[in-house]
Amino acid sequence: MSFLEYRVKTVPTGLRKILYVNWPVVLLMTAVATVGFLMLYSVAGGQFELWAERQMRVFGLGLVLMFVVAFVPIWFWRNVSGVAYIASILMLIGVDLFGETRGGAQRWIDIGFIQFQPSEMMKFTLVMMLASYYDWLDMKRMSRPTWVLIPVVLILAPTVFVLMQPNLGTSLMLLMGGASVMFAAGVSLWYFAAVFMLGAGAITAVFMSRGTPWQLLRDYQYTRIDTFLDPTADPLGAGYNIIQAKIALGSGGWSGKGFMQGTQSRLNFLPEKQTDFIFTTVAEEFGFIGAISLLALYGAILAFLIAAALQNKDRFSALLILGVAANLFFYIAVNLSMVMGMAPVVGVPLPLLSYGGSAMLVMMVGFGLVQSAHIHRPR
Repeated sequence: MSFLEYRVKTVPTGLRKILYVNWPVVLLMTAVATVGFLMLYSVAGGQFELWAERQMRVFGLGLVLMFVVAFVPIWFWRNVSGVAYIASILMLIGVDLFGETRGGAQRWIDIGFIQFQPSEMMKFTLVMMLASYYDWLDMKRMSRPTWVLIPVVLILAPTVFVLMQPNLGTSLMLLMGGASVMFAAGVSLWYFAAVFMLGAGAITAVFMSRGTPWQLLRDYQYTRIDTFLDPTADPLGAGYNIIQAKIALGSGGWSGKGFMQGTQSRLNFLPEKQTDFIFTTVAEEFGFIGAISLLALYGAILAFLIAAALQNKDRFSALLILGVAANLFFYIAVNLSMVMGMAPVVGVPLPLLSYGGSAMLVMMVGFGLVQSAHIHRPR
């Protein structure tokens, strides 16, 4: 034991937990969220009250939730992972029965002070459940078909409920997040190869089913695919968002037009500028340098999370951290691909940056789980 470790162990337990917090991650998160506050102030035309003020309040509440979750021992989260998973499934069923509907999608539950989206919470309770399962499962049974089928069912059950809302973006996130935990746990790569082949067949079936009685997607989802393939086919309709997003991305150049000088967002050419397409405002106002700097902040967060997982000798904790890191990565990758025209628009927000209460709070709870695993890891 080093002198520093000895000195830390002599500190009272409560204070020791504060010292063990992964503070670089907290600082990086706050930096990204601060960029979000500035962007929301800018796209609101200098109105602090419209989006930025509420986002700051939600982030403050999220920080409190993060530390509350962080200071709870990690064994508690392992023990309640099954309960949390079942509760999330029940809430998804509740959305189908009495959820709020917006824009033709039934995804929200009104709990008074916030419109909560249970599918967001499902991303992390699924990771908790899978991490707990693989922590329990003997390594020798890891790739046997029976024991592979159980996590597949755990992943597909919420995916089907979310797809019925309909919410294609979150459904894909659940599939990718769950598959990431299975991969990190050590499931044979042959299963992933088989899933890849099935995925190729499913995509073929989606396109072949269009216009038939057994059509697999909604009409608006096919429209999103058409827009992705050729946004200029309907420049004033379905292709308008992505065309304006590309204009905003390109017009920033190297150094951008300056804070609050973005024409695409300030003049309302860009719809959903405060949520799904907020990255385009960063690129327009701060240019390539600003966009790369933001991605560097995200990259640093992911690097610290992966390092924390590799340092953790507890299997549940390591898989939990990697699962949260995978979800964060897919959030970023899908959103950026979407706004750059490299993927269909599926309504995935940019974490800590996009305006939205439930997505922010759930992400902060996810970081709280990571901190709990880091604080209470074997030392």
